[in-house]
Amino acid sequence: MAFLIGGILCVIGQLAMDLTKHSITPGHVLVGYITIGAFLSALGLYQPLVDLGGAGATIPLSGFGHGLAQGAIDGAAQKGLLGVFSGGVEATAAGITAAIVFGYLAAVFFNPRG
Repeated sequence: MAFLIGGILCVIGQLAMDLTKHSITPGHVLVGYITIGAFLSALGLYQPLVDLGGAGATIPLSGFGHGLAQGAIDGAAQKGLLGVFSGGVEATAAGITAAIVFGYLAAVFFNPRG
């Protein structure tokens, strides 16, 4: 199910870019997926997708939005208004750190073409 759910999410983004004469860029898709993931998570609609698809729903950027929203919701419940701002960052800190570290290592060890 992870492969199916993750594949469907990727196909939707690719179709949005391919079928809209350069109106929707990869940046739009990235921001859109994070926003949609957070919005669906806040409505309680993303967690069933995570339960069904596992990593296929948590690895794409919509899963990052889901993590941010859940962290903010949990932070608000524990720490009040300050938790809204810190909860999302705390919940996604491992993913953010991994992206920075692996991005840095890729830049150090590989030369870009062109």
